Amino acid sequence: MINMLHNFQYISSNPAILKGKPCIAGTRISIEIVLEWMASGATLPEIVQKYPHLKIPALQEALLYAALMFKNEVIREIKIVA
Repeated sequence: MINMLHNFQYISSNPAILKGKPCIAGTRISIEIVLEWMASGATLPEIVQKYPHLKIPALQEALLYAALMFKNEVIREIKIVA
C-alpha cells in the first residue's frame, strides 16, 4: 500500500479512467506505461519530447509512486506440486 504521507501532486486514480489504474493526473497515461517506456530504454526527456503535455516532475513522481508500491514487498518462493 502507498505511504499516505506522500502527497502526490501529479498522480490520480479514477474508476472511470482506465478502470482506476493510477495515472498521471489529467491524462490517460498510466504509471504502468511510464514504467514500460523506461524499461524499454526511454529517458524522461525522450518521453516528454514525444508527449509534450507531460512534464518531467510528473514522470519522476510516477516512478516514485511505483517504487513505493514495492517498498517492503515480501516475495516468497513457492514450489507448486502437481
